[in-house]
Amino acid sequence: MSSDDRTTKSAQGRVDDEALGELGYKPELRRTLGNFHTFAAGISYISILTGTFQLFYFGVAFGGPAYWWSWPMVFVGQLMVALCFCELAGRYPVAGSVYNWAKTMGGPHIGWLGGWMMMTATMVTLSAVALAYQITLPQIDGWFQFVGDGSGANDAAANAVLLGSVLILFSTLVNAFGVQLMARINSTGVFIELIAAIGLIIFLAAHITRGPSTVLTDTYGLGADRTLGYFGAFLTASLASAYVMYGFDTASSLGEESHDPSRNAPRAILRALIASFIIGGLILLFALMAVPNLAAEELSTAGLQYVVLETLGSTIGEIFLWCVVVAITVCVLAVQAAGIRLMFAMARDNNLPAGSVLAKVSPRFKTPVVPSVVIGVVALVILIININQPQIFSVVTSIAVIMIYLAYLCVTAPMLLQRLRGQWQPAEGRFSLGRWGLPVNILAVVWGAAMSLNLAWPRAEVYNATGAQHWYLRWGAFLFVGAVALGGFAYYWFVQRHRTGVLEEHRAVATDKPDSPTA
Repeated sequence: MSSDDRTTKSAQGRVDDEALGELGYKPELRRTLGNFHTFAAGISYISILTGTFQLFYFGVAFGGPAYWWSWPMVFVGQLMVALCFCELAGRYPVAGSVYNWAKTMGGPHIGWLGGWMMMTATMVTLSAVALAYQITLPQIDGWFQFVGDGSGANDAAANAVLLGSVLILFSTLVNAFGVQLMARINSTGVFIELIAAIGLIIFLAAHITRGPSTVLTDTYGLGADRTLGYFGAFLTASLASAYVMYGFDTASSLGEESHDPSRNAPRAILRALIASFIIGGLILLFALMAVPNLAAEELSTAGLQYVVLETLGSTIGEIFLWCVVVAITVCVLAVQAAGIRLMFAMARDNNLPAGSVLAKVSPRFKTPVVPSVVIGVVALVILIININQPQIFSVVTSIAVIMIYLAYLCVTAPMLLQRLRGQWQPAEGRFSLGRWGLPVNILAVVWGAAMSLNLAWPRAEVYNATGAQHWYLRWGAFLFVGAVALGGFAYYWFVQRHRTGVLEEHRAVATDKPDSPTA
C-alpha cells in the first residue's frame, strides 16, 4: 500500500470515527474489514444453501412445486425493508444496527424493545441453524449418526443437539478470538458457498427434464380443504422463503469494524439480498425441473438433499452436500457475530444487566468476548430442549423469525413517521431513495406487518405438527412473543430504563472548541 493510500485510509477512518462520536460513542473496535468481508457477513447470515436445503421440503409439502412463487414475493417485500436499511446504514453505520436505528428513529423505549426482540431471536436462530447439521451430515455418511441408528424416537433430535453443540462451541471460540479471524473463515466459507451454489445451478440445469411451466403451476392439488383454497396453502408454504431471506442488516452491524462503512454497508446489504434471491431462486427452480419424479414423496420429506443425490448421483451429490455443511458453518458464525454486536451495543448504553461486563472490549482481540460466551451458552441451553421436546423447539424456532420481522418493524415504522413529519434526512452524499423514500417505506411497513401476521397465524401444521393437539402450541406465536415482549419491556420499564445511558468508559470524549474571537 502506498503512502497516499495509507493517508487516505487514515483520513477516512477519522471520518468514520467522528460519525460514531455523533452518536455518543468512542471508537473501540478495530477497523479491519473490507468490502467483501461485509458482503460475506450479510450473505452468510441469509445463507442460500443453508436455507434452501433446510426448508425446501416444507415449501413443497404445503404448497407443491408452485410454492416457488413465494421466493420472489418474499424478496420484493424484504427489498423494501433493505432499501430503508440502506439509507440508515449510510447515516448510522454502527454496531447493533437494528437496536441503534430503532433507538434513533423511535426513541429509547422503541430502541430497547427492537433490540431485545432481535437479541432474543438471534440466540434461538443460532440454535436452529446449528440443527441443520443433522439434516445434511447423516445423509453424507451414516457415521455422523452418533446417537443410535436414527430409527429411535429421539435419535435424530439427540444427534442434532450433539452436532449442533460442537458447531456452536467452534463458533463461540472463533468469534471470541476477534473479528478478523471470524471474517477470514467466513469469507472463505462464503466463497466456497457461492462457487458451490453456481456449480449446483449448472449441474441441475444439465439434468433438466421438464419446463418451468409444468413446475410453476403444479400445486399437488393442495388447498382443496382450506377456506382460502390454494392461496391458504401458498401462504403456509411461503414461510419456507420467509424463514430464509433476513439477516442482511448484519453487513451494517459490523460497521464499527469496517472501512468506509457509510458507503460500503448499503452496497453490501443490497448485494447480499439480491445475490441470495437470484442464486437461491435458480437452485430451487432447476431442482424442481431436474428431479426425475416431480411427484416423489421424498421431495416433501428428505427435501433438496434428496433431489441432489437422486439427480446428480452419490459422488457429485455428496460433494455439494459437503459445501452445504460449509455454508451452515459460516451461517452460524455470522449469526453469532451479529448477536455479539447487538448485545455489545445495548450493554454499552447500560441497557442490559451487567452492562459494563458485557460491553468490555478485549484489549488483545479488540472484540467483546463476554457476549460471545453468553450467546453461545444460551444457544446450547436452547439446543438441549430439543432432545425430548422437538415439537416445542420447532414452535420456538418459528417464533424467533417472527421476532426478527417485528424488530425490523421497530425500525421501519418509526422511520415512516419521521418521513411523514419531514424529520428524516439521509446523509448527504450517501445512499438515498430520494422521492421514492416514502412509498418504499410504506411498503416496507405493510409487508413487515402482513408477513409477521402470516408467520404467527395459529396453523396446526406449523405449531402443532405432531402428537396431541394443544391450544397453547397452536397459539404459541402470540403467547411466546407476547411474553418475551411484555416481560422484557416490563423489566426495562421498571428497572433498566432508570440506569440507561452511555457508560463512561465507552462515551465519546468531548473536544474543546476554540473560543470565539473577541472584538
